[in-house]
Amino acid sequence: MAPLKLGMVGGGHGAFIGGVHRMAARLDGRFDLVAGAFSSDSARAHASARDLGIEAHRSYADFREMAKAEAARSDGIDAVSIVTPNHLHGPIAEAFLALDISVICDKPMTATLAQAQSLVAAAEASKGQFFLTHNYTGYPMIRQARQMVAEGALGDIRIVEANYLQDWLSDVPLDDNKQAKWRMDAAQSGGGAIGDIGTHAFNLACFVTGQCATSLSATLSSHVAGRTVDDDARITLHLESGAKGHIWASQVAIGNENNLTLAVYGTIGSLRWAQENPNIVIFTELGKSPQMITRGGGAENGAAAAVTRIPAGHPEGYLEAFATLYREAAEAIISKDRSGVTLGVQDGLDGVRFVDACQRSSRDGASWIDLS
Repeated sequence: MAPLKLGMVGGGHGAFIGGVHRMAARLDGRFDLVAGAFSSDSARAHASARDLGIEAHRSYADFREMAKAEAARSDGIDAVSIVTPNHLHGPIAEAFLALDISVICDKPMTATLAQAQSLVAAAEASKGQFFLTHNYTGYPMIRQARQMVAEGALGDIRIVEANYLQDWLSDVPLDDNKQAKWRMDAAQSGGGAIGDIGTHAFNLACFVTGQCATSLSATLSSHVAGRTVDDDARITLHLESGAKGHIWASQVAIGNENNLTLAVYGTIGSLRWAQENPNIVIFTELGKSPQMITRGGGAENGAAAAVTRIPAGHPEGYLEAFATLYREAAEAIISKDRSGVTLGVQDGLDGVRFVDACQRSSRDGASWIDLS
């Protein structure tokens, strides 16, 4: 089967996440990058395209120009990957969806709730499909954890704890730190730690338990002088089953690099997972010793095996998890069947609603906000 033709908006020179998406898109041979508007600066956009081997006539200085030109081509792109700052996700996605081109969008879906609601309407009206890349949902042992919860291995869920801790914004970032600059600008990011990493923790809590949050109370803090967005977030959740949850997301927790952890506690068992050691889940049954379940641990690991590429004992993680989401997107575009897709536009809307609710709660003294 020939690879699908992929375009990209953003991700040019100086960007981080664009390179990650490009590696993930080609890992399983399902996409071929053929076009792009890699920067809002035309010189940088064309230089980036040249370095990536994109033909000059398919390098664009503007995403709207790209959408129209690619839609008009007989060999136009099948999907576009959006890897820009958050405030541009909505306008770019809508421009391509309006021309029935599928969209693969980095998280969070948009910077504001109004943008998210507009994008949902655009996706529902389009023949193109929308895919959201919360990449941690692609880890094999996260899929395994989700299967175990669904099969009742933990009993009824009582408590969910999701933490995402970093320290890279513990001080004022250097002036040339492009990644920090836009994340610390509320107009571009829509929020600080809560949007950048808190959405990952929230998404994992809901994905693994299979439950939606019905209400939350949040305290968002900014610990660095002059910072206008949050760099630390503490959230208490109520889930639809009555289970209680807690999220701590911080980018000023010194000593933490990319410390994303998830723990789920039920009436008869629990499980724990850590992103920095992602190929195992610790499963404990009530009254028994903890078990270490590995990614290659046996035939019972059906959900993990379905998204595993390499033999047991070899590390598999961040890039492969992204690639799983790209593979699922490709299969859905080809078959027009979304049943195997992990995250879509409604999941994106849930994530932006979460950020908006946290911000409103914190402004109101950690008041409870209804999400139901």
